[in-house]
Amino acid sequence: MSDNDIADILIDAARRGIRYRQSLGTRPVNPTPDAIARLERFRRPLPETGTAAADVLALLDEIGSPATVTMAGGRYFGFVNGSSLPVTVASNWLATAWDQNCALHIMSPAAAVLEDVVLRWTADILRLPIGGGALVTGATTANFTSLAAARHAVLERAGWDVDNQGLFGAPPITVVVGAEVHATILRVLGLLGLGRSRIVTVPADGQGRMRPEALPRISGPAIICIQAGNVNTGACDPAEAICAWADANGAWVHVDGAFGLWARALPSLAPVVAGYELADSWATDAHKWLNVPYDCGIALVRDESALRAAMAMTAAYLPPSGVRDPMHYSPDGSRRARAVDLWAAYQHLGRAGVADLVERCCRHATRFAELIRAGGHEVMNEVVLNQVLVSFGDDEATRRVIARIQADGVCWCGGTRWRNREAMRISVSSWATTDADVDASAAAILRAAA
Repeated sequence: MSDNDIADILIDAARRGIRYRQSLGTRPVNPTPDAIARLERFRRPLPETGTAAADVLALLDEIGSPATVTMAGGRYFGFVNGSSLPVTVASNWLATAWDQNCALHIMSPAAAVLEDVVLRWTADILRLPIGGGALVTGATTANFTSLAAARHAVLERAGWDVDNQGLFGAPPITVVVGAEVHATILRVLGLLGLGRSRIVTVPADGQGRMRPEALPRISGPAIICIQAGNVNTGACDPAEAICAWADANGAWVHVDGAFGLWARALPSLAPVVAGYELADSWATDAHKWLNVPYDCGIALVRDESALRAAMAMTAAYLPPSGVRDPMHYSPDGSRRARAVDLWAAYQHLGRAGVADLVERCCRHATRFAELIRAGGHEVMNEVVLNQVLVSFGDDEATRRVIARIQADGVCWCGGTRWRNREAMRISVSSWATTDADVDASAAAILRAAA
């Protein structure tokens, strides 16, 4: 391709992307059945000869764009999915044009320095101690990374080198979780060889918070996983009491804070998320409440040496550099420069802007709860952050209402199960959500319920 051809295709992509973003306010949140059916046009044999770049892009846009869910808009409340800030979309395009592999400082000094900066900024804004950290795909990998460091540290204290000797013959590790532990933690425990069913489960209260008075007696190497932001209610475990128990028992405390940890950016929510700075490791997502493009998870570990011992890789062609090489703190070697998007978000919003983003989402969630209660329906949780759980009567009625809302297209809310009852979950995570979006969405929900 000539320079002009390259410019033409990149400009075409930018125009198509801009048109898509400008259409978010008017397009249905859920794709139509016809748009989904047209995806079958992608299911064709691999072409024997190539296709012009302009035609490739046109086909992708014409078939793919109508079949997307408008997560980037202001009326998507399914799961806890953030919407990408415009500045981070732009920075992402630039970072893609740079095409950097940020495994090593020598491969991309810019990416390596930006990663170091944003990890420290993240610890600063969340009021956490910083030792080591990594940018990874999401909270699942961030939990994996942090808990690998935890596994190393607690076994090292017991005189066992798990990274070289493995788990065969190792002292057993007691893993303590709450009754509302997120499924990703259980997945990670399986991946790390700690077992999904060998855990000690602590009862939770009516909002899903771990009950510290029910913490068990333990001995030997131990890890306790606590939660900042229950995926259904938004409730946060009482970290101060749990960390005091862990300190007395020599246990490592890991925080699964995929979205709820960002509440620490807002001073008024300090009582909800108090004590999390006392933990040993933390996992969160920037692509949730910070609203950077997918994918961007963050792992932070108080003890940098434990993280590096669990993750470092050596080879003859990887000589010590004397500077921070990102690949030695993450399960990934080659990876994209996620730090660019994260840096752009922080630089654009500043500390006050991040706090405002969190505050607006929480305010919108409270407004949703007020409107739904006023409409005569049950809000099942204490709305402490950005999550609202709704019942429309019996389980079948709730399922019917959710299906109507999703088919209607004004907004999108998902279903869940809470305390053995069907519920609709509203997760307000987008910078783009306005008061008008909340009012229009609540009206659509009440119409569907009626």
